[in-house]
Amino acid sequence: MKKLFVFIAIISAAWSGTLHAQAVITRSAITFEIKNMGITTGGSIGGLAAKVNFTPANLSASTLEASVDVGTINTGSSAKDEHLRSEDFFDAARYPKIVLKSVAFKHRSGSNYVGTFMLTIKDKLKQIEVPFTFTDKGNTVQFKGTFKINRLDFGVGSSSMVLSDEVIVHIDCEEKKSESAQI
Repeated sequence: MKKLFVFIAIISAAWSGTLHAQAVITRSAITFEIKNMGITTGGSIGGLAAKVNFTPANLSASTLEASVDVGTINTGSSAKDEHLRSEDFFDAARYPKIVLKSVAFKHRSGSNYVGTFMLTIKDKLKQIEVPFTFTDKGNTVQFKGTFKINRLDFGVGSSSMVLSDEVIVHIDCEEKKSESAQI
């Protein structure tokens, strides 16, 4: 359901300066929205882990790989969460991680960028674009972005008259700069 897209939030890791190891994430919020019976509902997903090498001055050499833990899906309803983790949706027992790997980055204007990523959910791989902002805040850098995916492209749930296929994912992450960070 909605949770699957939360993973996409993983992408949130895409914000840092030149980091050459596991990103030190100081704050992250990966949330998703989906319409169910015409009403917008949603949740969050956690367990963000990222390897980030993002340098605005050298986008062609920048890379990002991030994952989220499907088992952390949280809608505020334990019954809904368990259903989303089941084989009907994310099948968390077989596919515990949602993974995002960068292909390329482009600068749009100011602090606005777009990343092309390969998103893997349930062993299904699809290329997506994620518009985001990158903000240098002194000791930290922030990445914020919003994107849409079709849950059926990843085999999450099935066709439904009441549940939308489109999921909107919001990412807001902050990462501590490493000593070698070059912004």
